[in-house]
Amino acid sequence: MTSKPILAGFFIGIGSGIILGLVLKFLQALTGIKVYVLLLNVDFIPYFGDVHWSEWAEFLFHLVVSTILGILFVFLIRIFRLSGRAIWLTASVLTFPAFLLYFPLSLLAIKEVPDVFDPGGITLWFIGHVIYGATLPILYFMWKKQKSRSEWVS
Repeated sequence: MTSKPILAGFFIGIGSGIILGLVLKFLQALTGIKVYVLLLNVDFIPYFGDVHWSEWAEFLFHLVVSTILGILFVFLIRIFRLSGRAIWLTASVLTFPAFLLYFPLSLLAIKEVPDVFDPGGITLWFIGHVIYGATLPILYFMWKKQKSRSEWVS
């Protein structure tokens, strides 16, 4: 794979990750349900949990994961030559496991986060990840459109 798809995946992952973080931070501020804390939480990971990380550092960890997903997303589109609905389906398939992470993350967390069976927490986490899943193809199409414009200019 050339560097252009990796670069596209990098920016798509960063953009989607930032949007997910902002959405969950907003929903947490609105409801008091600590879904943003859950998103950034690394306290249960050996060695990571021993360090008091700043919010920015924890957000950076989240963006690393999102960047990997963004690169994988573009990689799958390119390898399988996906278009239209298949791109949206791919984003959904990649995002669904991230939604399911709510359950083990809630169980493993040491910090105060929503209970594993908290319907409000599950709902907000789901909303955030649906938005994340929709952002992947939206940013992909924006990247592709910008790429085609720049080819005309150069």
